Amino acid sequence: MADRFPIIPDDQQTPEQKAMVQAITSGPRGAGLRGPFNALMRSPDVGNRVQHVGGYVRFSSCIGPKLTELGICMVGRKWNAQYEWYAHRALAEKAGLAPAILDAIAEGRQPTGMDADETIVYNFSKELLDTTQVGDANYNAMKNRFGEQGVIDLICALGYYGLVSMVLNVAQVQLPPGVTPLKPL
Repeated sequence: MADRFPIIPDDQQTPEQKAMVQAITSGPRGAGLRGPFNALMRSPDVGNRVQHVGGYVRFSSCIGPKLTELGICMVGRKWNAQYEWYAHRALAEKAGLAPAILDAIAEGRQPTGMDADETIVYNFSKELLDTTQVGDANYNAMKNRFGEQGVIDLICALGYYGLVSMVLNVAQVQLPPGVTPLKPL
């Protein structure tokens, strides 16, 4: 299986595609069109808008990088998005999330040993991803700890990475050689 969207050489990109590439590579993501962005170049206006939302969600969310990465990994696992899981598991560990928590998520188990903030984000995310709703207990826990902005920032992270996971899955973005894929749940 190969990526469904081949790389568009620089000399074949439209001005809109070049602008999207410039916006991505000059921002906090750095060089290259990793993950969903090569596929999103097929609709550069959408791709540019998507990458701006992602930039906020990933780098500026009021809940911080560790908890944002926890939510991202939960979405990647929910969608069985191999590349998403591969990329963000490493970022989650770098942000301070314990490997045992990520192992449990990968295996479809509830993690043990989470701190209070991790538990709040996990419970809120799990309920929303599993039921499409959030009851009062998990909503109030999230709101009381992180405020209304934290609730919205987490919802947007989950939604954004749901979109990213869909793009990655449809595009069939491949894992690097030697990386073991997630097992289906």
